[in-house]
Amino acid sequence: MGAVYFYHLTRHPLEHTLPVLLDKARQAGWRIAVRGTDPARMDWLDERLWLGPEESFLPHGRAGGPHDARQPILLTTGPEAANDPACLMAVDGAEVAADEVTALQRVCILFDGNDPQALDHARGQWKVLTGAGCAAQYWSEESGRWEKKAESG
Repeated sequence: MGAVYFYHLTRHPLEHTLPVLLDKARQAGWRIAVRGTDPARMDWLDERLWLGPEESFLPHGRAGGPHDARQPILLTTGPEAANDPACLMAVDGAEVAADEVTALQRVCILFDGNDPQALDHARGQWKVLTGAGCAAQYWSEESGRWEKKAESG
């Protein structure tokens, strides 16, 4: 049974935080799906991941290619990921179902704490997922470093 971790971004943008979390998930030996809501935004994230430092390159691809099943990290806007992920990272308000949390090793929900709509959406996701019995942790970088602020289940 997995858990969902909420990451409240206030000091660093998604394009800074996501690669750090992806690297940690890769070190755990997991395949990862990054689920967004807008194909153009996923293209933008794809480009940012390619532009990272060579020594911290994260092998990845966009869903819809011929080698989706082999991708260690697959960026998608759909509910399914062909790479059989152990970890799902949801960005930009992408939906996550309780059964996904229990089926995967880890689900991470990253949200912009400076965006009131994103904050409200994440609060709603916390309520729905913890209400369904999912184990959850809430992490904030407000103090300048990541700190666990809440835990459920």
